[in-house]
Amino acid sequence: MELRQDPITRSWVVIGPGSDAAPSPDPCPLCPGTPGAQTLLALPVGTEPWRVRVCPHLAPLYQIEGDLGRAAEGIYDRMRAVGAHEIIIETPDHNRPLSRLTDDEIELVLSAYSLRIVDLKRDARFKYVTVFKNQGEPAGADWSHAYSQVTATTFVPRRILYELRACRTYYQQKERCVFCDIVRQEEKQGKRVIDTQGDYVAFCPYASRVPFETWIMSRKHNHEFEAPRTGSKRRNLATLLGRLLRRFEKISESYHMVLHTCPNTRERRGELQEYWKTIADDYHWHMEVMPILPAGRRSYALKEVYFNQMFPEQAAERLRALDPNP
Repeated sequence: MELRQDPITRSWVVIGPGSDAAPSPDPCPLCPGTPGAQTLLALPVGTEPWRVRVCPHLAPLYQIEGDLGRAAEGIYDRMRAVGAHEIIIETPDHNRPLSRLTDDEIELVLSAYSLRIVDLKRDARFKYVTVFKNQGEPAGADWSHAYSQVTATTFVPRRILYELRACRTYYQQKERCVFCDIVRQEEKQGKRVIDTQGDYVAFCPYASRVPFETWIMSRKHNHEFEAPRTGSKRRNLATLLGRLLRRFEKISESYHMVLHTCPNTRERRGELQEYWKTIADDYHWHMEVMPILPAGRRSYALKEVYFNQMFPEQAAERLRALDPNP
């Protein structure tokens, strides 16, 4: 695998041959007792059997060893796909999706997210750690067993750079976090809010890209998911996430979920150096969840402009009306 950069957008693309290692579903490589990759983390720590397990991806996009091997090809830039690619197995039970786990079990999954982010950020080579989940075959899941993925990259994804730039500009103008203002605005209006639990709010964003797109944010300002503020209870986030996903099940069995958190602050040179001064004040972690709808109801993008066939106010109203219980 290698990384090639688009000279116009400055985004990096992973390019290389595919692998047949990931799709082999029988026997399930994520089930307990199946021979597989080494265990990087097992929760609860020091107990058997495990309830959440982290291991290297069986067909990784990135390789953790080696140097970057930066090279130029005329005006183009490329480098080796150095990084980390891991799987977080959310439960030992093959037939239980994340939405059907208990609040305690979901909280344990979120703890695994946090612990892997912290560990990978210790490596100064890695500028950004992404945690994401593809639920269902239409979303690109390789196995039916419940799992999330973690990637650590030597670059910051373009979408995150856009967010950092917008957050910094907003803070320079108003000396406030734009995400905090969004939460206050959404709760003040209420019509796009789906659910709340403790310090956490789930809502359909004002300019939703797809029907039922949902963000989960904390009312308490925090730029790092992996370092919760004093008094913040991850259990409340687990409860809210579980209820949201059970609502989604009644609309679609497939979705994408991604966690946006602060880049690695160990390395303060290069493309991120202009953001460090105020990043703790202007950035705010959040989760984005986007269901994949049946054919005929999906939204789409034309020339980089999204077209959404459903107003977020309508989407939030429908989601609020759905039973969040199993």
